[in-house]
Order: sequence, then C-alpha cells, then structure tokens
Amino acid sequence: MVKQSGGYDAQGNPPSFMPSGAHRRPDTGRVPAANDPSVPPAFSPNAARKRRNPRQSQPAGISAPASQARSPRQSAGSSRVASPVRAYSQYDGQGYQPGRPPRRPNRGDAPGFANAAAKPRKKHHWVLTTLLVIVLAIVLALFGCWNWANAQLDKADWLTGKADTDGASWLILGSDERDDSGVGGSVEDTPGFRTDTILVLTKPAHGNSSLISIPRDSLVKVGGTNMKINAVAETQSKKTLTGEVEDITGKKIDHVAEIKFNGLTKVVDALGGVNLCYDSTVNDWRSGLNWQAGCHVADGATALAFSRMRYSDPKGDFGRAERQRQVIGAIMGKAFSSETMKSPKKLQQVAKAALSSIEVDKKTNPLTLASMAMAFKAATGKLGISGSVYWTDPNHYVRGVGSTVLLDDSKNLELFDELSAGTHAPGTVGTLAETVSQ
Repeated sequence: MVKQSGGYDAQGNPPSFMPSGAHRRPDTGRVPAANDPSVPPAFSPNAARKRRNPRQSQPAGISAPASQARSPRQSAGSSRVASPVRAYSQYDGQGYQPGRPPRRPNRGDAPGFANAAAKPRKKHHWVLTTLLVIVLAIVLALFGCWNWANAQLDKADWLTGKADTDGASWLILGSDERDDSGVGGSVEDTPGFRTDTILVLTKPAHGNSSLISIPRDSLVKVGGTNMKINAVAETQSKKTLTGEVEDITGKKIDHVAEIKFNGLTKVVDALGGVNLCYDSTVNDWRSGLNWQAGCHVADGATALAFSRMRYSDPKGDFGRAERQRQVIGAIMGKAFSSETMKSPKKLQQVAKAALSSIEVDKKTNPLTLASMAMAFKAATGKLGISGSVYWTDPNHYVRGVGSTVLLDDSKNLELFDELSAGTHAPGTVGTLAETVSQ
C-alpha cells in the first residue's frame, strides 16, 4: 500500500499548475472567500506587470498622493508585509527597479531625508585647499621679508678660499670707525678704523656652541711684517684679516659680520636697554663710561662705553673682552625674551637697527644671520663655552709695534679642534680663565 503525501494523488503525480488560477486543494465542500488568507493569490503575468507601475492605475492627469504612490505593495490575499528595507528603497531617488536589490538604509536615514542622503557624496578637499592657501601665504610673507632683509645688508669681500672644516664658524668684528652720528667723536677726530672687537663663534654639528675672543693686540705677521691683528683689515685687506683668524684657529671662517661703531647703540636702544653688571665704580673720560658699581639697565650710549672701556679696568683689554661678551649675551637674551617676541613693532625696530648696523660677507643672507643669532644665544647660555684664546706672553714687546699679546699657537689649534668637533665641555676657557681659577 502506497502512502499518500499531501498534494499528491494516489499514483504519486504532483498537482497540476494553473497559471491563471489557484492551486488545486482537496474538496472540503466549502467555497473559500475572495479574501481568505489561506488561499494563495492567483498568479497572472499581466497583473504582475500592472502592479509594478502603480501610477498607471490612476486616471490620466491625476497623480496619486505621495502616501499612496510610495506605499509598500501587498498582493491581494497575501499575509506578507513589505520589509523596512523594501520600504526605504522606494525613497532612494532612483525608484524601484525590478531585479535590482534595494539599498540598505544607512543609520539615521528617514523616509523624508533618504532622497538627499542617497545622493553620491562629492569629495570636498576644502581642508587641503585651506592648508595650501596658508602655506602659500607664509611663503609669500617670508619671501617678502627675505627680500627686505637681504636688501638691508651691506656686503663686502671678507671670505678666503680655505677648504671647509668641521662645524660652522662666524667671525664677529667690532669696528671703531666713526660715522656722521657724532657718537664717540667724528671721523676727523679718529680717522681710519680698527677692529677692536674680534670674536669667533663656533657651532659644531653636535655639541655646545662657543664664543671666543681674540685680543686686539695679538701679534701677527703679514707678508713678513709684524703688526697687531686689529690693524690688519685697514692696512692690508678685510680678506687678509679673515685669513689671519683662520691661521689662529685652524678652521675655515664661513661667514663674517662686522658691527659698525654706532650699531651697538642703535640695537640696544631699539630693545629698550639691556641689563649689565660691573662690580667697580668707573668714571673713564676716554670711553665716556660713568658707572656706579652694581647692575643697571644701560641705554645704547652706555652699553657702547661699557664695551669700549679698558684703561680704567685692572684687566685692561682682557677685561674689556669679558664685558663685550657680556653685552652680546645681554642683547641676545633681551632680543629672544617674551617681551620682545610678543611685540611685532619692537621686533621690526630691532631688525631694522641690526641690519643697518652691520657689514657682512657676500655669502651671508637672512638665514645665515638667523643661524648666527641662535648660535650666539646658545654660546652665551648655561651650556655655552666662552673665554679667550691662549697666550704665552700678554706684554710681548716688538720694536715698531709696541706691546703685543704673544699667542700660544699649538694650544689654540687644539682648542678649536675640540670646539668644532663639539667635544669640549661647557664653561670658560683661555689663559685668563686658568689664571683666575688658580
């Protein structure tokens, strides 16, 4: 005996499929209602095609309300309710397309906003554009400042053809050449010029920066002629003076900056004065320094006299070199202070005063001057190295020249080897420093 399955006849044949009608059901003697949910809907290709475009069911010229035209479709007699995914797909701005899967709704989507949310997003690069504009503005500003600063520089032929050496070295000079300002006398009173301040600023690739003085009376021999080093630039040439300093240090001088006699006055006044200290009371008519022992805020004229005074100093020219380094350190400290850096007006005044007060080599530009200023600040700081070169006789007399300072050549070459390599410890160096420590 063969067991019958639901929907199959005794011979095992499947029920017949009628495209225009319902499936055959066992005769129960009851006529099903038209809306009976137990009866599957009739399938008709033409009817299905009509249901795909609900707008065709409206008379011409009359549009269906939005609530009707976009409502989820449900076949007559079907118990299924359209899913939320299907409902959202009707608002994706593209309409329902047969065979195309509905768009999965994004978080926060709502029927009222789905049309706008589904539009392709444009790639806005406004952040990158803004950044490029800012960079361009900075470049243009720097270019303008660069041109302005470079135009202010007075350049001369100071550099030699010596091969490059370790680190970066600047030769800083202070000239006593008078100008028409009347400060320190006139050109007629003091003709010519001497480089009474000679400093070598060294910045190694790694290590501490240094600022070392060379005494103005140091004995050098140029072309077989003995002379003091402060007279070389005037009697020989500026390039010859640079070469003599290179012989003393054994290192190439990369850049030169000569501060004019009245330049110190301009810079200090632009800064609003600097704090200087000296433990003796001085009234020196040669330099014009009138000083009460202690620390005081000095204006430009006082700072210049403070840097020039030597006859009333027991240490003579060596004491003057110490005070010159103190003035430079005070200027650097005030120039980089928050008081100055926060005032664009003061910065402009200081920059204008400084640029108009120096003469530099032909390769110097605003960038190298900025590097020099930073090296100055480091050399005069807590980790800096300062002092003077070494000598063997501070009162070496030479006929026709007078009293000179006889330098210790071998010891100075060793000193600058360490300074340029960055291996020297912070502190004070030179013969004077060793004498004081003993």
